[in-house]
Amino acid sequence: MDMPLAVHIGNNDLPFVDIGDGSQLKVLQVKPDEGIWVIENIFQAGYEVETHRHTGPVYGFTTGGAWKYKEYDYVNRAGSFLYEPAGSVHTLQCIEDNTRVWFHMTGSNINLDAAGNITSVVDGALTLAFYLAMCEQQGLPRPNVLMG
Repeated sequence: MDMPLAVHIGNNDLPFVDIGDGSQLKVLQVKPDEGIWVIENIFQAGYEVETHRHTGPVYGFTTGGAWKYKEYDYVNRAGSFLYEPAGSVHTLQCIEDNTRVWFHMTGSNINLDAAGNITSVVDGALTLAFYLAMCEQQGLPRPNVLMG
């Protein structure tokens, strides 16, 4: 009987790439046919992701530090779990250095300006292409991101 095998990715199997101000990104898995992408970030205090809307659900888990959404009062700290339904709009702000968060996203992030106009659209495939290009630019070996 053929059974699918579990896949393990160790903590140091994939590199982080610098995405500005010392904040970092690691792409763990991209499933283009399903629109799924899983990433881990390390944010520095003051880092802000532009306001965006999700086309699918997002699950986030914070393992260290603290961050929030400009539009909400609560703060995500180590151990916090966050569910974002499709269509939710928010602006991520990091409030402590070395804040670690992983996100499991489905669909796209639609980035918005202050008037609510679309400025760009980001999905798993685009994020993976960016990650691979940054690995190359930063002299890191091509990572073996889980595909599928």
